[in-house]
Amino acid sequence: MQLEYLLRFVVGCNRSTYSTLDVIRRKKKFMKAIALSAFNQSPELIHIDVPTPAEGEVRVRVHAASVNGFDLAVANGYLNGMEHRFPVVLGRDFSGTVDELGAGVEGYQVGDRVFGVVTKNFLGDGSFAEYVTVPVAIGIAKLPDSVTFSEAAGLGLAGAAAVDSFDAAQIGADTTVLIAGATGGVGNQALQLALRAGADVIATAHSAEEVEAVTALGARNTVDYTGDVSAQVRALRAEGVDVVMHFAGDPAAVASALKKGGRFVSTIAQSVEQLGGAEDVQFTSILATPSTATLERLAKNQADHYTAIAVQREYPLAETPDAFGHFAGGTLGKLVITV
Repeated sequence: MQLEYLLRFVVGCNRSTYSTLDVIRRKKKFMKAIALSAFNQSPELIHIDVPTPAEGEVRVRVHAASVNGFDLAVANGYLNGMEHRFPVVLGRDFSGTVDELGAGVEGYQVGDRVFGVVTKNFLGDGSFAEYVTVPVAIGIAKLPDSVTFSEAAGLGLAGAAAVDSFDAAQIGADTTVLIAGATGGVGNQALQLALRAGADVIATAHSAEEVEAVTALGARNTVDYTGDVSAQVRALRAEGVDVVMHFAGDPAAVASALKKGGRFVSTIAQSVEQLGGAEDVQFTSILATPSTATLERLAKNQADHYTAIAVQREYPLAETPDAFGHFAGGTLGKLVITV
């Protein structure tokens, strides 16, 4: 801060001054990050080295990130079987500007607005930080000027899961769909995609606020996920639904809402046996793939107002642990971390 003040005083606050200040910031050696320093420790705000992009990577100056269930799983030690490179910086979704190019990178320039998902095969390089390095082969795309960094931060992981699920579900006009987990980030996007395709959508919701949120998005009916969901669905559609999109809760609790021969698409269940004996079901387990093509599709949907991301609340980086607590209590959209 003293150096910045001196530069402003001596040179004046003109454009060249700000360029000089930008160079200084880019060359700083340390950054703030929310990280785990070891196993069985809580995430905390620490200072660590600014990462250097490897071959095929870019470094992104993070403007925003968002909270996903994956982040809480890492923080709570549920993924200790994965490789951890301490300090493990948390966070997968990101948006920001390209700050530095690694060797061999083509198609990106310093200053490009980008967003995406950190997709490395180890835990360590996360987006809850001032900078993150990401490979350009997967998990990154350019961001249209009309989409804000906060909006983009919530698109990546949840959006990829939603579009992959939507594509697998083969939803068209007059398809009846139950969305379990409609109030979350994945469910919000999937609900809008299904409606755009002309589907008759039933969404799970409990509180008056949740019902209002999914109804505002266009759900024709809602069912209370704290009760017997399948019975409630059958009361609305005696024959059952063509598709169940499962993003939350027990898969067996909603499987019987499906018609014989119907399609069950889940980001949680990994086998048809988890559906509690449901027969003649077309089952698909989704592992979201944030390819560049998928991310570009998400950004275009947002820019064209084809779908909309719901940002429920924003938190400064230091308050990320608070965001984790609020996420665990349930959300009506995305919780965004601003950096």
